[in-house]
Amino acid sequence: MSLEAALASVDAIADRTFAGWKVPGLAYGVTVGDRLVHWRGLGTLRVGEDAPPDADSVFRIASMTKSFTAATVLLLRDEGRLRLDDPVAEHVPELADLRGPTADSPLITIRHLLTMTAGFPTDDPWGDRQQGLDLASFAELLRGGFSFAWAPGLRFEYSNLGYGILGRVITNVAGQEYREVVRDRLLRPLVMTSTTFLEEDVPAGRLARGYLWRDDAFCDEPSDGYGALASMGGLFSSVRDLARWVAGFVDAYPPRDDAEGRHPLRRASRREMQGPQQPFEGAISAPSTDAAPEFQGGAYGFGLTTLDQLTYGRIVMHSGGYPGYGSNMRWHPASGLGVVVLANGRYAPAHPLGKDLLEAMLASDAAPMRRVRPIAATEAARATIERLLERWDDDTVDRLCAMNVDLDEPIGRRRAVFEKIRASHGALRPDPEASPESYSPFHLSWWMLGERGRVQIEIQLSPEREPRVQTLNLTSVPQPSPELAAAADLVRAAIDSPAPTWPAAVPLGDTVDAALLQRALMAAAARYAPIERAAVVGGDGTKTASVRFTSSRGAFELRMTRDPWMGRLTRVVLVPTNLEPPNLAD
Repeated sequence: MSLEAALASVDAIADRTFAGWKVPGLAYGVTVGDRLVHWRGLGTLRVGEDAPPDADSVFRIASMTKSFTAATVLLLRDEGRLRLDDPVAEHVPELADLRGPTADSPLITIRHLLTMTAGFPTDDPWGDRQQGLDLASFAELLRGGFSFAWAPGLRFEYSNLGYGILGRVITNVAGQEYREVVRDRLLRPLVMTSTTFLEEDVPAGRLARGYLWRDDAFCDEPSDGYGALASMGGLFSSVRDLARWVAGFVDAYPPRDDAEGRHPLRRASRREMQGPQQPFEGAISAPSTDAAPEFQGGAYGFGLTTLDQLTYGRIVMHSGGYPGYGSNMRWHPASGLGVVVLANGRYAPAHPLGKDLLEAMLASDAAPMRRVRPIAATEAARATIERLLERWDDDTVDRLCAMNVDLDEPIGRRRAVFEKIRASHGALRPDPEASPESYSPFHLSWWMLGERGRVQIEIQLSPEREPRVQTLNLTSVPQPSPELAAAADLVRAAIDSPAPTWPAAVPLGDTVDAALLQRALMAAAARYAPIERAAVVGGDGTKTASVRFTSSRGAFELRMTRDPWMGRLTRVVLVPTNLEPPNLAD
């Protein structure tokens, strides 16, 4: 799917979603790398006015503010003015007498607050109503102590209070009021001119007023001014400014030798913010009963959430919910794609819309994936092994392989495997339709195509100064018999047909549950059709064969066992194979 088609899909999703909301206005944008490539506004900024949102309209972004607070803490850390493992009471004197819930509780540190592991009970929506708390009242709150749900460091629990305390850490360490530190150290250097903690700084015509849908009408939602807990949710911003903020995190990948650029926070610290610091529960979901389940694990970083999906790899995001507003920003480091969603309704469900918009972009060809690339030594080892498949040479093998290779499997036996593969498959060449895969720069797996079948080769290099091959695995996949090959072709045609039905020309043995197989076939058709490519990936070629079918929506394997005497399949399994994380460099 082209970029233009993907953006049209994004707009259609936004139209459909917004039509079902009770929210006056919505603004959203799509980023590719450091560019805002698309933005759009729906509805109005202010009820009763013709004021459509645009990329420069300003909404309250609520808890998305936490990423700015965390970035400011890391700026001070990088300057040596604090350490993340400092007890927070060292920088906030009002907490000098604070003790955990048990005698063996550790002191609360800055890291605990950043990762929401201080042990405080979650405080939505209480925290939202503390935004404008004056500094004197907040100091009294701090001195009075808190309730604890957990001992510090034990587990994640979302805490606005913790980020409110971080605002005081920043003020006391920097010697300047929190909002001024964020403005001077982050917003001005990044030219985020629409982003502010003060509503009065926003031109009236660009401000999105907050609303609540109640009694079949939109009601004004009063908004607290700047106060002691602004560090957890007090910022106002626009799609255009937040696109710059997202671009800064995307630019942190991959690690490289380039100059740091104009961003005030160094790339390593921006990557640190996006890394999983404290895990929380994973989830399994599926959009429909005929779809493969989506497995997702999550963790909190520093002011950001990381989500690890099997389909797309790592997504980084944060939402914001506040009386009168809802927001979400998320991005995919491996492709550089990102989205920003801002709305002016109480706790507007921007999170699911942001998810749908980003996934629509990820299904396109809008940006190349930053896949793990093998180092030069790994590529050189691949070329050497391909030459060894043409002609074995003991001296070459001795230079290529680490000392463990001969101990794990004697070189003589390995030579015999190479010779057997050459005899059974004929001349081999890299399979042009199978992309090499690496989960590390020192790892590589690739397919060779022969005159009779295919061979999969996998290598892993050692950590020595001059890396050598420590793992060398070859898997021979003979060409399937005509009967198995024909069965695979017929199954593929059935899956791509309008009414998927198990082909009558592929007889089944009594051990196969035909009704269950038919349901599996229909589910595979609903999930994956049309099939774009088929490749044999396993089997002995005579009795067994595994064929991988690939489409734009994933891949699955058809695994068959055939009794040549009966002329029937005695075992048939359809197995999704996109249940492993993609090899993406995030």
